[in-house]
Amino acid sequence: MKFEKIGFIGLGLIGGSIAKKIKKNHPECNIIATAHRAATITEAYEMGLITNRTMLSVSSFSDCDVIFLCAPVEKNIEYLSLLKDVIKKDCIITDVGSTKTQIHKEVIALDLEKNFIGGHPMTGSEKTGISNANDALLENAYYIITPTAKTSTQQIDEFYQFVKELGSIPMVLDYEKHDYATASISHLPHMIAYTLVNLVKNIDDDEETMKTIAAGGFKDITRIASSSPIMWENICSTNQEQLLKLMDMYISSLTELREDISSTNSSVLLEKFQSAKDYRDSIAVSGIKSQNRIHEIFLDLADEAGGIAIIASILAFKGISIKNIGIIHNREFEEGVLHIEFYDENAVELAAELLQEKNYVIYRR
Repeated sequence: MKFEKIGFIGLGLIGGSIAKKIKKNHPECNIIATAHRAATITEAYEMGLITNRTMLSVSSFSDCDVIFLCAPVEKNIEYLSLLKDVIKKDCIITDVGSTKTQIHKEVIALDLEKNFIGGHPMTGSEKTGISNANDALLENAYYIITPTAKTSTQQIDEFYQFVKELGSIPMVLDYEKHDYATASISHLPHMIAYTLVNLVKNIDDDEETMKTIAAGGFKDITRIASSSPIMWENICSTNQEQLLKLMDMYISSLTELREDISSTNSSVLLEKFQSAKDYRDSIAVSGIKSQNRIHEIFLDLADEAGGIAIIASILAFKGISIKNIGIIHNREFEEGVLHIEFYDENAVELAAELLQEKNYVIYRR
């Protein structure tokens, strides 16, 4: 991929982080951008990230080598038709949306398949905006690439290498397979969490007994219900087909489980619970659960040789034992690159204090 001129439509947390990483890797690159708010452009210009100091029209992106669509998915789709007659012949348009089918269908309808490569960096934060963007946000995070039927092998290879330059882990998927997979491991769990929270809210008593004693499993499974309602309404509308299919499958599974419980089918219940436990325990990092709460911290970590070893040494010097440690590759709805699990809460508190003294950014659940 050429890095002479790159455009960003939308310059929030994800777009801003990608732009910062590109600028770090290619200081000579001319980056331009437009955004929903003029203040975003002013801030990005003042930090030396982009070369334009005011908002731009779509026609200003006519000589870009690459254009990143970093607005909400439905807005990204709207921009495609505006860019179609503006871009140069070999320009690559890519997006960072968490759902791909709708935008790919629009790309096909507009005959832009030779110019489009879908992208989904699976990272993020509860914080938003260009001010919270950083060039390490994408490091060691999965970055899904969804080419079109007309994307050349060379284009895929070049984009694959570009993603690696961002510090991410590239993975090439068919766009429908992507949406089915993310609906399964991300979108459906959020729907379950929202539904469970609302159920408990509606059946709780006036003394809020359930809310008061809510802990452990309830908090673990419903933490994601604190995610942005606007974002999740958008995801439901842009990945409706796959999400509804999986919700039907889940309802069927839940109904089957209800029947097993109703008939006191102990052997079947044990088999299902054991199967679920075995599969869950096989998931790397954060996959070790106990009957008690998990004692853990998350922290930002630059992708540098010996980074994890330094942290382990800091903790070992103070006699703090680590139960589990690893990189979080899917951080789309998480904060922190490194996950560390301890044996007790005292170790968590001491570890957090020590690492903060060393200027590490710590996140707690």
